[in-house]
Amino acid sequence: MAKKNQKFVKEDEQLESVNQTLTGAGKWIEDHSTLLISCVVGIAVVILGVMLLKQEVFNKKALLASNENAKSVIFFMAGDYEKALAGDEEAECEGFLSTAKKYGFYQEGKLAALYAGLCYFEQGEYEDAVEYLKKYSSDDLTIGPAAKQKLGDAYIELQDYTNAIKAFEAAAKSGNEIIAPMSLKKAGLAYLHEDNKAKALKAFQTIKEKYPASTEAQDIDKYIAIAE
Repeated sequence: MAKKNQKFVKEDEQLESVNQTLTGAGKWIEDHSTLLISCVVGIAVVILGVMLLKQEVFNKKALLASNENAKSVIFFMAGDYEKALAGDEEAECEGFLSTAKKYGFYQEGKLAALYAGLCYFEQGEYEDAVEYLKKYSSDDLTIGPAAKQKLGDAYIELQDYTNAIKAFEAAAKSGNEIIAPMSLKKAGLAYLHEDNKAKALKAFQTIKEKYPASTEAQDIDKYIAIAE
């Protein structure tokens, strides 16, 4: 019994020690609450400052990339694809290739890569076109699918029908009323080239069922007949 009492006394002493420690810590926090609040606020201010600085740098670089793209687009629209790609010192234009490399993390850099891919496509340099068109990605339901479709066109030129079909089907998934039926038809024709009539038929029938008002639907029965 005496041993039990000693055990309880020891446990009580330990509990009291813990309570004293907690009480002491609580009193310290209470006595220094102003200092602690100041420290917390100070850390929050520093974190917010770093975030704002990063956002400012991000916005500045995005603006620089956008300005460079605007200069390059002028040469692109004029059909001067070499200068659009490589830039022009006299016009203080870096060109799409430089912008895509320097600002690839930003959407404007990805847009430069898209334009570079289009330039290469127009020059008949389809391997380079594929390389740069693949770098572009966007949630935009027009430009994104259009880029995928152009990627498919580049693969067709390289006679890579498997990857062309993948690109066309990715473009078609957008549901864009213009691009989707166009891409489905291109996918169907690629399937026919691969002698896969079943999948070609499915692509053509999807045009007829989902996009009856599209240009591609006007003569789609002819392609359906070929695939059947």
